[in-house]
Amino acid sequence: MSAEASLPALTRGEGPHAGQPLALAGPAPGDARLALVMLHGRGAGPEDMLGLHDHLGLPDVLAIAPAAAGRSWWPGSFLAPLAQNEPALSSALSVVAALLADLDRAGIGPERVVLAGFSQGACLTLEAAARLSPPLRAVAALSGALVGMGEAEGPVQAALYGHADKRFDYDGSLAGVPLLIGCHERDPHIPLARVRTSAEVLEGMGAEAKTLVIPGSGHSLVEEEIAWLRGQLKDG
Repeated sequence: MSAEASLPALTRGEGPHAGQPLALAGPAPGDARLALVMLHGRGAGPEDMLGLHDHLGLPDVLAIAPAAAGRSWWPGSFLAPLAQNEPALSSALSVVAALLADLDRAGIGPERVVLAGFSQGACLTLEAAARLSPPLRAVAALSGALVGMGEAEGPVQAALYGHADKRFDYDGSLAGVPLLIGCHERDPHIPLARVRTSAEVLEGMGAEAKTLVIPGSGHSLVEEEIAWLRGQLKDG
């Protein structure tokens, strides 16, 4: 039985992202060793993330990639005041929660799930991990950083690309969860200052966080990130 025959064809959750298409690849949940939930970036779609699944070369891993309404999880920068990105941000988080619940009901608990995303999807990946705090097998944020829980007092900062800082007051635990945040040194969308803060916050939640800073400018996947993700998905 294929994955398509045993999981819902549409994403659940609440708000604007509910009812969007759901792309699947690999075995059915009952035959899958692990599941990889993959969150695409702004302007992209689930098919882009399934291409990464193909590149990983792990046919016994079920891949699930939800689609964002309008191909974007929220309208503004992840650095912008949170109110500017609602209700889309909350809806995006509800989609991730619903997918994890669906997998759990299908027999794949969070300890067998790797959550990964690229760009805007990487920001959603980290924010979902921090807010939902499931005991995931691993988390991979490929060019992303935390969105935050609220606005912090203080001025705008050049290091945050002209935005003010956020509050990061999560109350869950990510104890022992391997976590990667990869980002170019000069990423046009993801400031390195927020990447470093995110790693500190997630380490404070107990995650085994690794920061991969890629020299130079860019906003793309690199082989070191893919190798780390493949390592988390291998047997063992």
